[in-house]
Amino acid sequence: MTRVAVWGTGNMGATAIRSTVAFPGLALAAVITLSDEKAGKDAAEFAGLPDPTGVPATTDVDTALAESDAVAYMASGDIRPDEAIADIERCLRAGKHVVTPSLYSLYDPASAPQEWVDRLTAAAEEGTATLLVSGVDPGWGNDALAVTAASLCTRINTITCQEIFDYSTYNQPFAVKVSCGFGGSMDETPMMLLPTIPTMVWGGNVRLIGRGLGIEIDEITEELERLPLEETVDTVMGPFEKGTQGAFFLKVIGWSGGRQRVIIEHITRIHPSCAPHWPQPDQGAGDHRVIVDGDPQLTITTRADLVGGNRADGGNTTAANRLLGALNWLADQKPGIYDGLQVPLRSVLPAEAEAARWA
Repeated sequence: MTRVAVWGTGNMGATAIRSTVAFPGLALAAVITLSDEKAGKDAAEFAGLPDPTGVPATTDVDTALAESDAVAYMASGDIRPDEAIADIERCLRAGKHVVTPSLYSLYDPASAPQEWVDRLTAAAEEGTATLLVSGVDPGWGNDALAVTAASLCTRINTITCQEIFDYSTYNQPFAVKVSCGFGGSMDETPMMLLPTIPTMVWGGNVRLIGRGLGIEIDEITEELERLPLEETVDTVMGPFEKGTQGAFFLKVIGWSGGRQRVIIEHITRIHPSCAPHWPQPDQGAGDHRVIVDGDPQLTITTRADLVGGNRADGGNTTAANRLLGALNWLADQKPGIYDGLQVPLRSVLPAEAEAARWA
């Protein structure tokens, strides 16, 4: 049984707590928070679990690490990357395997800032530990699934990883209003869509897919279209006013030899009525797709629904499970940093743990 400490109690932290409690072969050993107000509360309160886990949140990082074999680091790294790097480095030096979605630049370690790679590699070697960084949109859709899909084709012109999502039921005001800019002025570009930011977030995935398919990405460009709401709409976060940003269509395009080869697209709306002419989900609030323009023309559409949750909760759960499911494999590897193509999607579990997966 692998004892896991979940670091963070926000959106992904709550998801990781739920998954760790349920995942075969794992046990929730600790929950780390930096908030004195959250300390002492049972993990079930953050994860919306019906029964107490017996694991209280703590600000005592050293004790939490001492009681754990691995860390699911779910604290945000968006606006605090230096702190996130230091936290993860601390875990690795303590001999704990770490999985995290928090550092966009490390989705592809080969193109990540060398200083970060050197620091984390040294920490992993000192602690005889491993690190996997994979995304939440979801990471497996922007690396392993894409390369697997392409392996089913004899010829490839382009491969596109596409997220189509309606945020009207996603109650995360900061991410929706501040990062993505929904409900904001069309005269101001939101933080997530500023030039170069999309490449910082998804460029590593573009390079990783290209390398996994035998090409080097020599240039990455961005395309962005934003549309205003034509009417005021109601959401779980309240009304969003007519004339404010209602949808965006973002492309992060990887070029090789003068041709577009790997593309990551986000078609995102605050309400399904906005931008009806753009790609729509097959059903419900959203889809993730891998589209191979080649021989054959191949489209793989995935969606995840969580009972009692929304589409975002389901997608986040698959992302957390991808990371948590890698721990068994990571524990048998040499110390170092691994990427989403090196780590198998299905980590082999002991037979008794695998049997527990069946409901």
